Amino acid sequence: MGTRWKDAAHLIRPAAVFILGLVLFAILRGTVVPPGFGLYGHYRAGALDENRMKPVRYAGQAVCADCHTGEVAARNAGSHRTVSCEACHGPAANHAEDPDKAKPPKPQIAALCTRCHEASTAKPAWFKQVATRQHYPGNSCESCHQPHSPKL
Repeated sequence: MGTRWKDAAHLIRPAAVFILGLVLFAILRGTVVPPGFGLYGHYRAGALDENRMKPVRYAGQAVCADCHTGEVAARNAGSHRTVSCEACHGPAANHAEDPDKAKPPKPQIAALCTRCHEASTAKPAWFKQVATRQHYPGNSCESCHQPHSPKL
């Protein structure tokens, strides 16, 4: 029996290292992975409660339409009809609560337009794209286009 187990050491050592690795992995996972992770899918369940506690920052398009009927009508008539107001103008919940106190900043039009419309091969061919440096250098987009309904 001694000869049978004398060569087993080369199997026992890797097995011990493997088991030690599993134990270390379990300990590390227990300390790093937050409680509740995986309870409702591949995310941390506590994140839902944390997000609910944050203040609401976006008002929604219906709130914008209550006061800014002209802008909404122009936008709905143009190619930006599917773009939310707050996608360009930023979060407006504070403005909706008190329009005189919280004025949203006027967006930088050139930077705003190029964020979506700068020419890129990654965008679909049907999407309106411009190479802004060649399109009309020196002027901002709103000198020729109305942002809510950007046709010339």
